[in-house]
Amino acid sequence: MVNKDDNGGEALELFLKIGLDERTAQNAVVNSKVTSNLTAVIREAGVEDGCDKSVGNLLYMVATKYPANALKHRPFLSHYIVSSKIKNTNQLDKALPYLSNIGPESLKVDDFEEACGVGVEVTVEEIKMAVEDVINENKEAILAQRYRINAGNLYGQVRKHHPWADAKVVKEIVDVKLFELLGEKTAADEEKPVKKKKEKPPKVEEKVVAASAPPLEDTNPFLIFPEPGENNQVHTEIFFSDGSIWRPHNSKEKLEKHLKATGSKVYTRFPPEPNGYLHIGHAKALFVSFGLAQERNGCCYLRYDDTNPEAEKQEYIDHIQDIVHWMGWKPFKITYSSDYFQELYDLAVELIKRGRAYVDHQTPEEIKEYREKKLDSPWRNRPITESLKLFDEMRRGMIDEGKATLRMKQDMQSDNYNMYDLIAYRIKFTPHPHTGDKWCIYPSYDYTHCIVDSLENITHSLCTLEFESRRASYYWLLESLDIYLPYVWEYSRLNVTNTVMSKRKLNRLVREKWVDGWDDPRLMTLAGLRRRGVSSDAINTFVRGVGITRSDNSMIRLDRLEYYIREEMNKTAPRTMVVLNPLKVVLTNLDASATMELDAKIWPDAQEGDSSSFYKVPFTKVVYIEKSDFRMKDSKDYYGLAPGKTVLLRYAFPIKCTEVIFGDDKETVIELHAEYDPTKSVKPKGVLHWVAEPSPGVDPFKVEVRLFDKLFLSENPSELDDWLPDLNSKSKEVIPEAYATSNLEKAKFGDKFQFERMGYFSVDQDSTADKIIFNRTVTLRDSYAKVANK
Repeated sequence: MVNKDDNGGEALELFLKIGLDERTAQNAVVNSKVTSNLTAVIREAGVEDGCDKSVGNLLYMVATKYPANALKHRPFLSHYIVSSKIKNTNQLDKALPYLSNIGPESLKVDDFEEACGVGVEVTVEEIKMAVEDVINENKEAILAQRYRINAGNLYGQVRKHHPWADAKVVKEIVDVKLFELLGEKTAADEEKPVKKKKEKPPKVEEKVVAASAPPLEDTNPFLIFPEPGENNQVHTEIFFSDGSIWRPHNSKEKLEKHLKATGSKVYTRFPPEPNGYLHIGHAKALFVSFGLAQERNGCCYLRYDDTNPEAEKQEYIDHIQDIVHWMGWKPFKITYSSDYFQELYDLAVELIKRGRAYVDHQTPEEIKEYREKKLDSPWRNRPITESLKLFDEMRRGMIDEGKATLRMKQDMQSDNYNMYDLIAYRIKFTPHPHTGDKWCIYPSYDYTHCIVDSLENITHSLCTLEFESRRASYYWLLESLDIYLPYVWEYSRLNVTNTVMSKRKLNRLVREKWVDGWDDPRLMTLAGLRRRGVSSDAINTFVRGVGITRSDNSMIRLDRLEYYIREEMNKTAPRTMVVLNPLKVVLTNLDASATMELDAKIWPDAQEGDSSSFYKVPFTKVVYIEKSDFRMKDSKDYYGLAPGKTVLLRYAFPIKCTEVIFGDDKETVIELHAEYDPTKSVKPKGVLHWVAEPSPGVDPFKVEVRLFDKLFLSENPSELDDWLPDLNSKSKEVIPEAYATSNLEKAKFGDKFQFERMGYFSVDQDSTADKIIFNRTVTLRDSYAKVANK
């Protein structure tokens, strides 16, 4: 139920009125930016009293995806949605980039309506003709696969003929045509296809090869990117407050020079700042940049963005290189932004000479105030010779830190905040980890990354969507210097629920010891995931499954990642039995000195006679089961042990509970007595894992087990003003003495197992010769697959 008295209750009620489902509405309310935008859009559309769900969903898309450079046209778009001139996501997907391209310029209604299919009516007859063509083109596959054919693919082919056709009508006509061709569904059509069991691959030594990655799915997500030779198009339009427009693009000569230098190959880069550990969001960045280079037989740089000498540490540099290789990627070359400090300086001098940069003496507070008020700096129009002299004095250490900066002379009245004369150089009397004390001025990120992209002949400069608003300044600088322009493309960040991924927040968690270091298994750092037992294969498969999209509203549920981890470990982790919270069971009808050696399966499909697929477990008078597998009162839906009830000990015998021993408080169960059935005449439903004493009076092999859960209680703790109280106090549980079968005695760091009925576990680096420590990587529960299959 919705509680209207909660904070944000009014906004939640408003969002529900326009037909948003409750989950989407609640997620919108906890995001202040989305709340503000959506509320404004609803008011602009005049639907405060509610509207049709289809209209509400389109307005939600406007609130979350609308381009910031064209806000003046948003009410116009909202009106078109409310009046049903734009009535589906396909039309809206065309409208948004159209408005982004025209920015604040006057809108030509006819052009807009043509771009979005406004007023285009596709008749039923036209749809039927297109469906007929598609059915005929795919007839052979349809007859072979019958109702198992991917109908969604057929719908999509029809929409290519008529992009503005009503999707519902398309589906209805395709379904009718399929029925006419195939008739009623048969029993065979309803059966799920039988999957062939995959043979277990032989164990081979893992190797990392150039521009290669673990084998992934067959779909190719990189088809969206152009070839290097196609990089002569207008990259973006830069709108200036004086009415002029720049349309940066590579000239024929510039592109030919670039292609000659690269051999027409794809060149990408992964450019992390070495000021922290990489997290799962970086796994997507790695996949996009290295993956594109791999797919096109190109090259990918690992480039450290080390322009801030105060933040970089060798620890982070070493970690990044280690993780990149662990993730399965091999850089074409490892470079540093600092490798280009001299070229960057020389180009800054050239920028001043061209009248596109000036030395400024405003304080950081004054710069912020003037930018907010769109005011020019008092030093903006100083003579070029004066700026050249002062910039040289900055370089030689003749001006105190904080007393001068070099700023780009862009457009202080622009509608784009990132065109407000960005800082190019600051004075810092701090030695640099890579260049020592050679420099006392350091370039900014906004100045550096685009120039180094150009100097390294990067063909595809790929980054996340928060940099989209910087695209104008990126191309402004390269165009001002008349140097090669890479192709820039932004994709959505990879955000996962129940965690934080901002370096500032991660740093705080580590620094204040809320977690046990950067590689704490509860963190979504790649070091933490690796320590938890997650493989790079599983991470890469997850990233590929998520895809390379431009949706800026993508929060991926944690259980989706866990699904990929579980799928991979199910195929690779040998089975064993471990009892986390042991309850002693004495088998009263088994001799105290008796020991039986039983076969337990390492793999679920182990074949009799294959000794390599089994391990030995002793069966003795004293065995241990999980405390949670016993209760005093039985019930129909309970499959554990209870007084007078029989269960099967896995790989062993049925046992029947005959007596319960209580502790001094007469409530705590401390021991059970049972009888085992050597004839196995009873076939109980309940099957329990267990561990036995190896010999009379000797405890089973003891291991420490660490159970990890979600680090935060909320799906999106980053949106909370006070996010630290949202930490899950039960995110880590340490079981110091679990009982394990003896086959784990030789387990070593990195080994992975499935503890039957308990989950997948990996040996932790803290393990010693005296104590082996296991981290739970993921549970056996699979909520994502259940949701996906509904």
